[in-house]
Amino acid sequence: MATLFSKIAQGEVPAYKIAEDSQFLAFLDINPNAKGHTLCIPKKEVDKIFDLEEEVYQELMRFSRKVAIALEKTVPCKRVGMAVVGLEVPHVHVHLIPLNSMKDMDFSNSVKMSDEEFEKLAESIHVNL
Repeated sequence: MATLFSKIAQGEVPAYKIAEDSQFLAFLDINPNAKGHTLCIPKKEVDKIFDLEEEVYQELMRFSRKVAIALEKTVPCKRVGMAVVGLEVPHVHVHLIPLNSMKDMDFSNSVKMSDEEFEKLAESIHVNL
């Protein structure tokens, strides 16, 4: 059965997309730790990051870096943190989280944003790619 992220990649479920190419997709997390919290995924469904082929793993990191640089240009923060947890959705995903304190990496916290805020933010980050 396809994961939620596969459905997003296939356009079956809407998302606030930031960047996309033939292999990868970046979109805003709808339950963000901080404003701008972004997920980068391979379009091909693989459960665990270290099960990715070496080349795909390296390309995912390059794609994530590009998105993180745009994110840092857009969202005021001290730096962009990266985490790979993978327990919530069985589909490889890299969390990119704008950080101003260690609390921003705490996955038990979240910030609330309106649809309009999500849309404007996604457009702003995309412009900085």
